[in-house]
Amino acid sequence: MSKLAQLREHRNAKAQEAQALNNKYPADQRMPAAEAEKLDQVLAEIEAIDAEMVQANRAAQLLNADDDLDLDAARHKASRPPSEQSDESKALRAYLTGGISALTPEQHHRMQARVNSDIRAAMRLPSNAMSTTTPSEGGYTTSTEYYRQLEEAMKAYGGMREAANTIRTATGASMNFPTADATSEEGEILGQNAAAASGETAFGNATLEVFKYSSKKIALPFELVQDSFLDIESYILNLLGIRIGRITNRHYTTGTGTGQPFGIVPTAALGKAGTTGQVATITYDDLVDLEHAVDPAYRGMPGVGFMMHDSSLKVLRKLKDSQGRPIFVPGYEQGNPGGAPDRLLNRPIIINQNMPVMAASAKSVLFGDFKKYTIRDVMDLTLFRMTDSAFTLLGQVGFVAFMRSGGNLIDAGGAVKYYQNSAT
Repeated sequence: MSKLAQLREHRNAKAQEAQALNNKYPADQRMPAAEAEKLDQVLAEIEAIDAEMVQANRAAQLLNADDDLDLDAARHKASRPPSEQSDESKALRAYLTGGISALTPEQHHRMQARVNSDIRAAMRLPSNAMSTTTPSEGGYTTSTEYYRQLEEAMKAYGGMREAANTIRTATGASMNFPTADATSEEGEILGQNAAAASGETAFGNATLEVFKYSSKKIALPFELVQDSFLDIESYILNLLGIRIGRITNRHYTTGTGTGQPFGIVPTAALGKAGTTGQVATITYDDLVDLEHAVDPAYRGMPGVGFMMHDSSLKVLRKLKDSQGRPIFVPGYEQGNPGGAPDRLLNRPIIINQNMPVMAASAKSVLFGDFKKYTIRDVMDLTLFRMTDSAFTLLGQVGFVAFMRSGGNLIDAGGAVKYYQNSAT
């Protein structure tokens, strides 16, 4: 056996002795002075062995004489039968084969003891003073200070989920909604002995399909996960949810219904069209006409209001009635019972940044009962953290989110109407 091999075995024995002494007393119990002195002696012996190992290894490299001996010792350790393997070797083999779960409680404790011993040895520093300003005395170990919060660019999204009716189903099978429009049907007056006229009624059907949404995958290198001072994993998981929130809100608003949900704008009915010259404007009279284009049966429902892009609201805030008074009523943040939101014609305003902005022929403002638009989710948003071979071999952790969702305006009587800007 080479000298280096003997020193390693001696060091292992001393390390186990030090660990046994250290583990005799829990963290909340003070170690007796005699035991503490003995532990210091063992640790000093380990340091002396480490120094001797460095010298022996250096001498072997210079003389080129010990390499073959160490190689033979390594071959012997690798090929010796299990009965001759050390407990540490058995624990390491079990870990490499099956991970932490494959270790017995004793093997887990032994490996942890070895790691703790090596860490304590590595943390013993020279007695000379250190410095964060001199690189060679510790400055290299410090970095530029960062504020422990990520500054994120912000952009509003949403609006549909706040206003619409949301349901959750256990499956994604096609869902049917029977409809009927009997608003033009009425009875009759009959003369004596006259037969009643035929008055059949008609039914329709609206379907609500769901689509599988993906956040797109994100692959983070292990280095970023381990070294970032931010909670990078939480940030990524939140980001994936936002990505799906953005695309679904866009489809709930302007979706074509072909390979995506039916949006509320394409399925709503015309309520008021702007006159020539109103390519990017709207008048007070237009708003009144749009409101009254919706039947009073719907206008009396709670939550009925206006939906528009923020740039359209900017136009509306400048409108005045015939007496020169602004028609926009700003809300307030304080007061009793605690504040009130902005209102337009005494109706709530919903800002949806996926609504079309005012432009030629744009359907820029909606009014009506938005609860008639139904959003259907299949179960919940599902987040995946992937550590399979496709990512592990690249030193990465993968993240992706999926959600099945759809939407449609389930309406048979014109509960939601839109204002359309003039084409010219």
